[in-house]
Amino acid sequence: MSIFDKIAAAVMPPESDEDRAEARRKAESLATGDDFLADVLDHHRQIEAAFASTLGASDAASRTAGLKNLGLVLTGHAIAEESVLYPALADNGEKAHAGMGYDEQAMVKVEMALLENLDPMSKEWTDKLEHVQGAVAHHMYQEEGTWFPELAEAVPAGMRQKLTSGSARNTNVTSVAPRQGRARPPSPDPLRQPGGVSCRRPGPRPNRRRSTRRAMSRAATVRAKRMTATAAAA
Repeated sequence: MSIFDKIAAAVMPPESDEDRAEARRKAESLATGDDFLADVLDHHRQIEAAFASTLGASDAASRTAGLKNLGLVLTGHAIAEESVLYPALADNGEKAHAGMGYDEQAMVKVEMALLENLDPMSKEWTDKLEHVQGAVAHHMYQEEGTWFPELAEAVPAGMRQKLTSGSARNTNVTSVAPRQGRARPPSPDPLRQPGGVSCRRPGPRPNRRRSTRRAMSRAATVRAKRMTATAAAA
């Protein structure tokens, strides 16, 4: 049993289903249609459905396919949060919450990778996935209960819209579907000539802020892997 499993088994769930439902209701009341908070809530529902589908599968092939889909959904959601929303939390005086978000999602990525090496019909596989489910549920409770509602209330309307468009732009749209009626077609490239010839200059300048965010995410993943390796060696 990894250190993640031991911690999860000891403390999950730290809040009740009623607490989570109440946090979601409050977050839904603050979500104003087409904004980042509404997108986050939609992603969370998709994640919950993916966990339920995977754990409810009755054969190895279905569980393997379900786990793959779950990983895609989690990754797509993480891209939006780690690229846009966690940096916004840090900018709004919540660096501790931002750092915790990076670390928790990094550990989930590690555990999802470890699940791929287990027999999907084994009790160990089921126990580990249920522990991951509990950790993710707690993570979503934190985001819905305080982190993102407080961010939505703290930032001005213009910044809230920037967070919405930035979150949508960085979401892996192949794994996290947009809400019904809100499909986002790709924007036309103003620098592309008729016939598909691009006028873009070679070697665009790198986006330093985005590079910094990716580095923070990679650092969190490295820390999580070291924790797992230490637990395995113990």
